Amino acid sequence: QVQLLESGGGLVQAGGSLRLACAASGRTFSTYVMGWFRQAPGKEREFVAAINWSNWSGGSIYYADSVKGRFTISRDYAKNAVYLQMNSLKPEDTAVYYCAADSRLSVSDYVSYLKYDYWGQGTQVTVSS
Repeated sequence: QVQLLESGGGLVQAGGSLRLACAASGRTFSTYVMGWFRQAPGKEREFVAAINWSNWSGGSIYYADSVKGRFTISRDYAKNAVYLQMNSLKPEDTAVYYCAADSRLSVSDYVSYLKYDYWGQGTQVTVSS
């Protein structure tokens, strides 16, 4: 049983920062793609960032254009955890943020929430103007 647990959401003013964490358990995630998605009220879930997690070949990182230069995804092998550092937050970043994982994605699938098998429960991020 794979479990993902997000933490770190909250309320922040525009221009501020938050760091989200996703703790994974139940499997060895050395070969899993880990992703962050977000969903605002009335909108479709959208891709934020993904990291291809491999112990032997390092990682590849992908970002949505809307967060490039502001958000940073990283991972901790020892803790089976993935993080999303969010800087220069904007009101349009307000959403529920979800951690996702899957072991069988091609690169073209990283941005599609439909392709991920495992999801966390989400954490609310609210950015006030």
